Amino acid sequence: MLDIAIVGAGPYGLSVASHLKRRGVAFRIFGRPMDSWLAHMPKGMLLKSDGFASNISDPDGDFTLKHFCAERGIKYGEMGVPVRLETFTAYGLAFKERKLPELENTLVLGLKRVPGGFILQLDTGETVKARRVVLAVGITHFEYTPPGLTHLPAELLSHSFRHHDLEPFKSRRVLVIGGGASATDLAGLLAENGVDVHLISRKMALNFHEKADISKSRSFWQGIRNPQSGLGPGLRSRLYADAPSVFHHLPERLRLDIVRTFLGPSGGWFTKDKVIGRVPLMLGFSPERAEIHGGQVLLKLSGANTTKREILTDHVIAATGYKVNLGRLTFLSEEIRSNLKAVDDAPVLSSSFESSLPGLYFVGIAAANSFGPVMRFAFGAGFAARHLTKAIAKVLSRDRATMPVTNGFAKQIGNDNAAAQENSAIKTSSIEMEKVREVNAVD
Repeated sequence: MLDIAIVGAGPYGLSVASHLKRRGVAFRIFGRPMDSWLAHMPKGMLLKSDGFASNISDPDGDFTLKHFCAERGIKYGEMGVPVRLETFTAYGLAFKERKLPELENTLVLGLKRVPGGFILQLDTGETVKARRVVLAVGITHFEYTPPGLTHLPAELLSHSFRHHDLEPFKSRRVLVIGGGASATDLAGLLAENGVDVHLISRKMALNFHEKADISKSRSFWQGIRNPQSGLGPGLRSRLYADAPSVFHHLPERLRLDIVRTFLGPSGGWFTKDKVIGRVPLMLGFSPERAEIHGGQVLLKLSGANTTKREILTDHVIAATGYKVNLGRLTFLSEEIRSNLKAVDDAPVLSSSFESSLPGLYFVGIAAANSFGPVMRFAFGAGFAARHLTKAIAKVLSRDRATMPVTNGFAKQIGNDNAAAQENSAIKTSSIEMEKVREVNAVD
């Protein structure tokens, strides 16, 4: 039986796998590398996170985004130089090739509990048994669309997560709904591509981050009062970025309030000029109802003081973010979903990222209610990987201490038959891993 299976190959999955590998822990990792970034973010997008906050966590510290950009001759700055989507995805793929060539580019279609662990069903037809599973699924399953729009057919409504290539929208009228980075990025890029686009937001004014002024030196006291962090400037940002363990010990209701309200919808400083004055804005309005008229959408909006407006469009894009909902993880068995302890549809996690089902762990956005808003950003992958790996290493060490080793395999005292079956599973897993490595080496 496999010790650890990792589901997901984005920044969090790659980081956890890299740290486990450094500790010599046996694992397999499944997923399409950097898929959310490669296939579900619009071409030309810039990351809101600064360069120093956009690393995949490397325990050896020798392959950061800075190292990657230096190797490729790509302009880089710790701060003040936006990271291009194409640069970040290329970095993630290079990280996989250099650090984790054993990654298996396959999807997990099913996960269920069995005595002693879990069984994963892969899209290759293979089934894998693992004692512990780390879910690093990112935002893939959690796109959120306002209820008043969900009845529209796919040809008239989509979520921003569904768009990488914006070319199909040329010569069409598009409404983008939302007020955060996804909405402003998408609206600005659509306008640059010659699309007739309007942006609708319930916010009365759009917010944009301020560009860090790296040309001015800061005094010691300025650094204390307004420190920089992986989540931006400020004492609160520094606390949430650097002390997720402290956040975990806050009262539950306070944690939920912070995750919901901290770092509200806002665009990157570099998108402001692409949107303001270039994209028609309808601020202070929310979609109330949507009707289909002659193959188009008639969107009825409500605003402050009972103000009503209507607008006709060819397509509506809901750039309304992501909301964790365990019910959306349909690859989990009904038995797992119904037995997971959850609050606000998100898993309740221990201080080691373990859910209420022993051996099942969550990292990334699904862990935000437990460890804070940093889990919504790539910057949080470093803490998650270090903390989770340390906890798993302790558990494995404790397990080994209670199991004498014979011929290199764990063998339970007084249960030779069970040990023989266990050894066979481990040998099979090792052989499969070697085959994967051989294939990757040939590729």
